[in-house]
Amino acid sequence: MKKLKFNKKFQPCSMDEDDELYANGIFVFNITKLVAFIRTNTDKFPIEEVEVKAVRLFPSSQLTELTIQTANLSAPILAEISPGNFNVIDGNHRLERAHRDGVDKIPAFRVNVEQHLAFLTSEKAYKTYIEYWNGKVDTLKGR
Repeated sequence: MKKLKFNKKFQPCSMDEDDELYANGIFVFNITKLVAFIRTNTDKFPIEEVEVKAVRLFPSSQLTELTIQTANLSAPILAEISPGNFNVIDGNHRLERAHRDGVDKIPAFRVNVEQHLAFLTSEKAYKTYIEYWNGKVDTLKGR
């Protein structure tokens, strides 16, 4: 794992009224624009198969039942890499449906840290994420 360097030219990802966002505390990612980026750069995002039980960590009580029932299991989920982890940033309803249907694996796009940083929606979140990431890297290296 390598540390991230702060880019002084960072520009938060814009948000349009109908954009889907993923919020994880202060970290808010523009999923709509990330998906559009993946679709125009398919060579950078090969589809992987991930084990449902390994990445299904979101409590189903916080999900919408109708969305679970109509979730398209052929649509890849989006996942980010945090130091040592594989975290879902889009696709928790699909994971829940896959779990309920007894599906072992589901398609996913793995979005690495350098790729997903561009889709943070605020400079404060960007700066905080850099600090968070680098702190995790130091911890993993035993510093």
